[in-house]
Amino acid sequence: MSVSDDHSRDDSQDFEIEMQLLIDAIYLKYHYDFRGYAEASLRRRLRTAMLRFSCKTLSQLQDKVLHEPGAFPALMDFLTVQVSDMFRDPAYFRALREKVVPMLRTYPSLKIWIAGCSTGEEAYSLAILLREEGLLERALIYATDINGHALQKAEAGIYGLERIAGFTESHRRSGAPASLSDYYTAAYGGAVFDKSLRRNIVFSDHSLATDSVFAEVQLVSCRNVLIYFNRELQDRALGLFREALCRKGFLGIGSKESLRYSTHADAFLELDREERLFQKRDQSL
Repeated sequence: MSVSDDHSRDDSQDFEIEMQLLIDAIYLKYHYDFRGYAEASLRRRLRTAMLRFSCKTLSQLQDKVLHEPGAFPALMDFLTVQVSDMFRDPAYFRALREKVVPMLRTYPSLKIWIAGCSTGEEAYSLAILLREEGLLERALIYATDINGHALQKAEAGIYGLERIAGFTESHRRSGAPASLSDYYTAAYGGAVFDKSLRRNIVFSDHSLATDSVFAEVQLVSCRNVLIYFNRELQDRALGLFREALCRKGFLGIGSKESLRYSTHADAFLELDREERLFQKRDQSL
């Protein structure tokens, strides 16, 4: 083995040690728990953050996070994934319309939990879908995330005009009976979504790593979040969803996610394999 190989291995080992120290420091000071996040994903995001903060080592980044106001909220934008679109994966929303909405109609009131809502695109998508299906007025959507900056953007409900064409096409492909333009106006250099949609959405801070269930709901939608967790944290999150869901409630997860290896897999029936929609088993039977 060459000297450069030894040096590379030492650098890698140092990075792993420093990453563990940084994650522990964040948990101890700010009470955000990234200890169960997939390590490969964390490594990539932290290396990107080091460039943004002009830090040569994670120890330098840790010093900023612990001692400089504003550093941690800025780092959160790197640690949490904020890639979302309205009606992302239109077939998923079509499946909700066709297979879940008919059963949601049977409830006098609805509670829905969008876990990992990021900047709110899925929350508004679901609110629009429910309005089109005549259910929004009796529904309350809990849209939760650990990133306060993302939640502020979500509450504002303003998205770049350059994104609207893509949103509109996905909305149409979801089986929508109306045009997306019915739900927003152009202002402030962007598309401002109707405030009446927000009346039925509660945006709130919630961590799948540390927090508990806060309500009984008929539907949980948590898409493209579990892939960033290790197996133990995935199980914790799925346990929360199982606990939150009412009898025969529904769970939607991301297209690259699965319940197959979870300890909670037997608690759910497959409703739509392709779109990753599940229904909680009736335990009373």
